[in-house]
Amino acid sequence: MKLIVQIPCHNEADTLALVVRGIPRRIPGLDTVEVLVIDDGSTDGTALVAAELGVDHIVRHRRNRGLAAAFATGLDSCLRLGADVIVNTDGDNQYRQEEIPDLIQPILDGRADMVVGDRQIESIGHFSGRKRFLSSLGSALVRLASGTNVPDAPSGFRAYSRDAAARLNVLSTYSYTLETLIQAGAQRMAVHSVPIHTNSKLRESRLFKGIGEYVKRSGATILRTYATYQPLKVFLGAGSLVAGLGILGVLRFLAYYLTSGGSGHVQSLVLSGALLAIGFQVALIGLLADLIAANRRLSEETLFRLRRLEGDLARSRSAGDAGLATAESDGFGPGRTETERAVSERVV
Repeated sequence: MKLIVQIPCHNEADTLALVVRGIPRRIPGLDTVEVLVIDDGSTDGTALVAAELGVDHIVRHRRNRGLAAAFATGLDSCLRLGADVIVNTDGDNQYRQEEIPDLIQPILDGRADMVVGDRQIESIGHFSGRKRFLSSLGSALVRLASGTNVPDAPSGFRAYSRDAAARLNVLSTYSYTLETLIQAGAQRMAVHSVPIHTNSKLRESRLFKGIGEYVKRSGATILRTYATYQPLKVFLGAGSLVAGLGILGVLRFLAYYLTSGGSGHVQSLVLSGALLAIGFQVALIGLLADLIAANRRLSEETLFRLRRLEGDLARSRSAGDAGLATAESDGFGPGRTETERAVSERVV
């Protein structure tokens, strides 16, 4: 089995060495451990540092496209390279790479499709009380929306089986953490969580400028993703609420009509009729969105099969290359063929 550890990076030249050197290269149950660095339009020479460190694969974005895009590029690259298990970690050395064996063990045991590292937020000293509260609240909302039981939804230290990675489609331009959990729940994946520890903070987060922006973007991501995968529930619920207000208005008018003739309350009846019409239209939008979602599921299944096929072809090529001449190990990782080294860097 092959494990690929992907590291999305944007200007992480100062900390990347700490991350790469901490990744264990021999893990029981795995034949190969490789490292992939996704350089998201860095301007500090992150890709050059990765090359000097001897990582197995480098993918570069021509310009900064955001964490979610870098994560998606990494998953796609890992699948094309024939990974059986994929671990995602951050380039700022937040996570302890020596805990990767514990993170992937539920997948190796066949108990999980996706594993999320639980940072145990309450024990992180540099998190403010407000940040801990908002993180816990966000995780609770994600658990409600996804039907999973993950205590630390924003954690980026994660492991995926090959099939789980092939089924995920990141649409957000902000962050992948919340969206992929809701997707996993909607697709009935087995999602587990394991406790992990974090390193001391080396820099401030670049993902958001302040708590207000984090709350706004995270809330929008949760709502949009849930509506994408559960459109009937969202729109039918909203339509029922609006229509319910209209019915209450009609009942109010009838009560006045029976007791005092309804004089002076015709305006509320008109408003109630408008609310009933709007509620009905919102419910119809929900039905239409549900039909669109059915077509999306068919497209996702087609994409899943294509990714599986690409991964199978990659493993077949790797097995064939292993029977031919392979380059000597560079002392840092497994030996690789000269052809693999020549194509290991892609620019997208």
